Amino acid sequence: MTYYRAVGSIPKKRHYQMRNDEGGLFKEELMGVEGFSSDSSLLYHRYSPSAILAAREVSDSPERTTLTPNSPLLPRHFLTHQVNAGGDLVQGRRILAGNADVVISYVTADQSSPYYRNATGDELIYIEHGTVELESVFGRLVASSGDYVVVPMSTTHRWVVISGSVGALVFEARGHIRPPRRYLSDYGQFLEHAPFSERDLRVVEGPLVVEGEDVPVLVRHSQGVTQYTYRHHPFDVVGWDGCLYPYAFSIHDFEPIVKRTHLPPPVHQTFEGPNFVVCSFCPRPFDFDPEAVPVPYYHANVDSDEAIFWVSTDPMSKKYGGIEPGSFTLHPGGFVHGPQPGRTEMAIGKPGTDELFVMLDTFRPLNLGAAGLSVENEDYAWTWAKGEGAIEAAQQS
Repeated sequence: MTYYRAVGSIPKKRHYQMRNDEGGLFKEELMGVEGFSSDSSLLYHRYSPSAILAAREVSDSPERTTLTPNSPLLPRHFLTHQVNAGGDLVQGRRILAGNADVVISYVTADQSSPYYRNATGDELIYIEHGTVELESVFGRLVASSGDYVVVPMSTTHRWVVISGSVGALVFEARGHIRPPRRYLSDYGQFLEHAPFSERDLRVVEGPLVVEGEDVPVLVRHSQGVTQYTYRHHPFDVVGWDGCLYPYAFSIHDFEPIVKRTHLPPPVHQTFEGPNFVVCSFCPRPFDFDPEAVPVPYYHANVDSDEAIFWVSTDPMSKKYGGIEPGSFTLHPGGFVHGPQPGRTEMAIGKPGTDELFVMLDTFRPLNLGAAGLSVENEDYAWTWAKGEGAIEAAQQS
């Protein structure tokens, strides 16, 4: 995270004694990334955060070990709203695609999750619909439709469903997810040219102090999943301070950047992770030069795979290729892709676009998940070859 916060009760200085009413010491935990060389927070527990009573291996989802190469190399279109629904925001994830850097899944959760900690990397959760509360060692954070939620690596947390169900796109990184470095000063402040700022971020409210014993926590690690049973409830933190904690950012607070002619996707970048970036495409004015061609040109993604989660669509996107809200399209590096038939002409002279979607660019190829392949629109790869009339006739039939 980029700025300092202090929540609850903390001592005057780091590593000072802080005692409870009975005279006992609170247990200080340093939660830091990149060893002791980057962002961190100090948390003050009532009990030892290391006191476990049991540990057992938990069977991981077979979907994680059955990712298949995108071969033959094709653009893909997955209809995520047809993926099996139910479960919770941790165990109900259905894998769409992934590689060694990031795993992308979709989940429609109708129940609250177990306590969970991902020790392999940060998680970025985009809430497509519904309302959910993140409970963690840092406190509470409510998120709803349009919110991104960043959960730092090794944060013990759970998701509590508030609405009837919650639909979410989940990015699990093997590393850290941050705002793009070019948006930040050398000291971590958002710069004036950034498309959002600290005022747009919502942070956890806390502390959240919960009593309890014999509490199971699922921990994802490099070898799989282990369930620890903790002697005391992990949410026993009475205060913390630092620059590392969960936060939320609404896609509706992203400020699009435009110019006279078409701008490439990096202007939409919202987050960066290890060998991938996440971009937000929001309603915006089109390019305003009278000779401009507003839609993207054809491109081959020479160094990257491009995946798009369509939150909503403008008429030009929806008309061709079967794109609908909840569509997840993948255009792999090496495949030249661009506007569907007729889109270029349709866009000329239009004042703007109402589309809303989340884009992921990965710099290593994405393999395909079983859940994605189970809901694939297999006609998508061939839509560029069809004429406008043929596509319209097929849709009407």
